[in-house]
Amino acid sequence: MIAIFMFIVVLVLLLVGIPVAFVFGAVSIVFAFFIPELGFEVFDILPFRIYGIMSNTTLMAVPLFIAMGLVLEKSQMAERLLLSMSALFRDVRGGLAVSVVLVGAMLAASTGIVSASVVMMSVIALPLMLAAGYDKGLASGTVAASGTLGQIIPPSIILIILGDVMSVSVGDLFMGAVLPGLVLVVLYIIYILTLAYFKPSVAPLHKQLAFESKKISLQEILVSIIPPLLLMASVLGSIFAGIASPTESAAFGVVGALLLSLLNKSLSATMLKYALFESVKLSGMIFMILIGATAFSLVFNELGGSDLILEFFSEDIGDVWIFIAVAMLSIFILGFFIDFIEISFIVVPILVPVMVAFGIDPVWFAILIALNLQASFLTPPFGLSLFFVKGAAGDSIKTTEIYKGIVPFILLQLAALGIVILFPDLVFAFL
Repeated sequence: MIAIFMFIVVLVLLLVGIPVAFVFGAVSIVFAFFIPELGFEVFDILPFRIYGIMSNTTLMAVPLFIAMGLVLEKSQMAERLLLSMSALFRDVRGGLAVSVVLVGAMLAASTGIVSASVVMMSVIALPLMLAAGYDKGLASGTVAASGTLGQIIPPSIILIILGDVMSVSVGDLFMGAVLPGLVLVVLYIIYILTLAYFKPSVAPLHKQLAFESKKISLQEILVSIIPPLLLMASVLGSIFAGIASPTESAAFGVVGALLLSLLNKSLSATMLKYALFESVKLSGMIFMILIGATAFSLVFNELGGSDLILEFFSEDIGDVWIFIAVAMLSIFILGFFIDFIEISFIVVPILVPVMVAFGIDPVWFAILIALNLQASFLTPPFGLSLFFVKGAAGDSIKTTEIYKGIVPFILLQLAALGIVILFPDLVFAFL
């Protein structure tokens, strides 16, 4: 029970707003100090764990994919994609929102960084949708939800983290996430087109928008769409075909992003400095959290926390579907208050032994977690995507309107989660 109390203390401190890595480390040290049977000897193995993290070639993909995404963020690719897609769907009611979803999916498959995608979509797409007369709730909800597709569509950073935490092949996770990600995209598009059909006022046609006053030719559309598609196909295709590991393909992706930026004439020393510094900052944050989480897991497991949870689910309850339901509900609720990285390093390691005991396929379970964690970006009051959208919108959209607009997309995410639970073959189609 001390282990459970330790877990609760960590959650409370995270809710207060104390930095994650410090919470993990400080709580671990305090509990080790005040519990006589533990002592600081419990940390004797910590240097070896840290060395294992440093030498983990799979985790090397994290800073590389972050760098790739940041370079693409500054390459003006998103703006060109959106203009081209909106030209293709200009005769469809709700076509601009559909374009935003498709561009969000393409950015997700090209960058893998949710924060970068959401910021790009908020700055570029949201003003266009508002200028086109779209309902503010639909516009903000579409932008926020589309920007977070990078959470499930590979090369997702969270899939790399889950692969390490759950000891699962990242390549298998990438392949397993393809169809669930597409299912979510299709659900978004069906919802938008249905809403636009029955309530035309929320999604007017946008033929007369100022940004489309110049006729965009088919050649210009192809030039905007094909390069990022080629980058996406080369990065993911090399992994799926077994030609390259995720880390190797990430390195190739960085080179491809630099070439795209060069072709777009946006490559500069300032942009490179921005991408490198931000990559170091984001990667450093993730790895500091990982080191702190390692210290936490050492103390938590030594106190018998994992054994207690394993015994509760496998012996006291003994039903695999109750375990899945409780796990998914817990992750969803925690997503209202804490970040997906924190959930990945606190909750997931606790669930893994139970998953193994029940014989649950780890790839399928990881995809369920990734789908669920995507909601943590959208759920009020602390969903990061909502803050990004509000920051881009300023006073033009009220916070309540953003919350109202995002609710249908959260329900669609839960629907996609239910579909993957009922039809696990969606995960194994390419495996």
